[in-house]
Amino acid sequence: MSRADTVRFRYNQAILVAAIVAFIGALPLATARWWLLWVLLIPLALGVWAWRAGTDADARELRLRALVGQRRVPWTRVAELTADARGRAVARLDDGETLVLPAVSAADLPRLVSATGQELSESAG
Repeated sequence: MSRADTVRFRYNQAILVAAIVAFIGALPLATARWWLLWVLLIPLALGVWAWRAGTDADARELRLRALVGQRRVPWTRVAELTADARGRAVARLDDGETLVLPAVSAADLPRLVSATGQELSESAG
């Protein structure tokens, strides 16, 4: 699959801007004493998370990305896509495990399903 066929979901980039502002704001404190340099790691980690975390979907798999690492889930393992009470998208796997999809809301589910090349089915109620 080409990168153009991948649907990407990321958190709002305002989080990244906030991390940059926090980094700049922490500079005077961190440079006051050498042992306060660790303070810069907090906005730096937040910025990396904001840049990286989210969900990627293509016709083959889901990729759930976090601050460090990622988890790949083939579509053949996904039994159901649904939303939880908080409006977050959840994937239920064939073994019963549930995964909250980072940066994907219930309103994004049609776009997520379209990445597979399949149609949405109405649930029988």
